Amino acid sequence: MDSAASKVITSVTIGPRSGGVRVSGTGNDAGEPRLGVLLGDGIGPEILPATVQIVDAALAAVHAAPVAWVPLPMGADAIRTHGSPLPAETTDALADLDGWLTGPVDGVAYPEPFRSRLNPSGALRKHFDLYANVRPARALPGGRALRPATDLVVVRENTEGFYADRNTVAGTGEFMPTPDVALAVGVFTRARIERIAVVACELARQRRRHVTIVHKANVLPLTMGLFRDVCREVASRYPDVEVDELHMDAATVHLLRRAGDFDVLVAENMFGDILSDLTGELAGSLGTAPSLNSSATHAMAQAAHGAAPDIAGRDVANPIAMMLSAGMLVEWLADRRDDDRLGAAADRLADAVYRVVGAGTCTPDLGGSASTREFTAAVVAELAAAPASWHPEPVPAERPSA
Repeated sequence: MDSAASKVITSVTIGPRSGGVRVSGTGNDAGEPRLGVLLGDGIGPEILPATVQIVDAALAAVHAAPVAWVPLPMGADAIRTHGSPLPAETTDALADLDGWLTGPVDGVAYPEPFRSRLNPSGALRKHFDLYANVRPARALPGGRALRPATDLVVVRENTEGFYADRNTVAGTGEFMPTPDVALAVGVFTRARIERIAVVACELARQRRRHVTIVHKANVLPLTMGLFRDVCREVASRYPDVEVDELHMDAATVHLLRRAGDFDVLVAENMFGDILSDLTGELAGSLGTAPSLNSSATHAMAQAAHGAAPDIAGRDVANPIAMMLSAGMLVEWLADRRDDDRLGAAADRLADAVYRVVGAGTCTPDLGGSASTREFTAAVVAELAAAPASWHPEPVPAERPSA
């Protein structure tokens, strides 16, 4: 087993409301929590400050210790000020923090040579070996979900697979032997498949005890066959968890027809990315899809959506995905520090977001009229007023589409 894959996982815990997962090991659990803030590009400078407000309000609501926020440069602004979209000082500083919030990046708009390189968020995943990308999809209240019974989690292996830029020591993993031939390297290793399968099975144990392995072993019997087989080997150690499998193309169809039947889906990097975008839309909007990238020692909260430069600066961006991602980070930190107050804050944060949406306040992408600032203010007010215990209404059962 390689050194990157041999880090000990001591616990994997699902948050009761946000759908988040905590993959934890031994770490720094003393002193005031310190979290980095990397604004990123596009709508990042709008949704990240909104998220910081919500985290602070959630912590205050349960009388938890406040977070010390550490702003760090990343993105197009960092190119102008530091000569790089991900300065070395940012990476060095993150190593000493408890975790960080990362805004969306718009790497295609960067000047060369940065446009052709791994974007900052991908570089951070790679540098810190953030192998578990956990992406919950829970239906929004108020009739906004395409599939109202959606309540699932996509567990995405984050370091290899068919995203070539993440599975090589140097370079992007793509090359052209001639101007008319382009090749990409796909990498699958037993050690890294095992550790993501453990995350999926442990998570399923704390949800509805059902894991679906998504693959294409029918046409890629060596690479995807190894992924499927190792996931099944790991799952055999969890007799209380039901395990099935679907080919990637079939999985998209079944999710559209019966999303409510799924619990935890585990997939390699590219397939996990595609599936989580789909399930985010089924739950209401990709703008509400949270994501946590984590290892045993580090965690990065980042919304599943992109930078949306077309609406940047207009105060209409939906901050929900970033807020819920931050809630997942607080959950991860709660387990790492064995801090019940942090866990309660994470629950309150997710509760407040869903309450506000359920009451009809939302941004234009969800059919509402609230600005980013107005939505944020509504969540802050809900955090101050709402009781600690609240449970979403049961979602209706779904029937397969005709």
